Amino acid sequence: MKIIDLEPGDARLTADLLPVLLELRPHLTEELFLSVLEEGRGQGLRFSAAYDADGACVGAAGWRIVATTSMIRKLYVDDLVTSAGARSGGVGHALLAHLEQHARAARCTALTLDSGTQRTDAHRFYFRERMAVTAFSFEKPLP
Repeated sequence: MKIIDLEPGDARLTADLLPVLLELRPHLTEELFLSVLEEGRGQGLRFSAAYDADGACVGAAGWRIVATTSMIRKLYVDDLVTSAGARSGGVGHALLAHLEQHARAARCTALTLDSGTQRTDAHRFYFRERMAVTAFSFEKPLP
């Protein structure tokens, strides 16, 4: 498996990564994704893609380094998804290990993510990866 950090403007963002990301974020269109990329770049949004031995993209991670008063500096994972056909093959583990390397290099105190309460399979994976539930995430939808 090969993990690549994709730079802004890289055609693989839409050609390779977006189809995998759509498995987690089906509401995205290519136009909306490009808009999020443009706005998110200024906020530190980056994407990493995992490729299998055949060169197919099988995993995607959206992430950013965030300065906070509570943790000082953390790597926040916006998106972490493995394509359905590649699940339980180590892709998620490899992506998290890759992100942890980035976090350590940036002197982060933690690697964090939010996961929807309904995603119980993902929660089992995070627990296996030695992640802990440390907070509640609250949301107020705005019309």
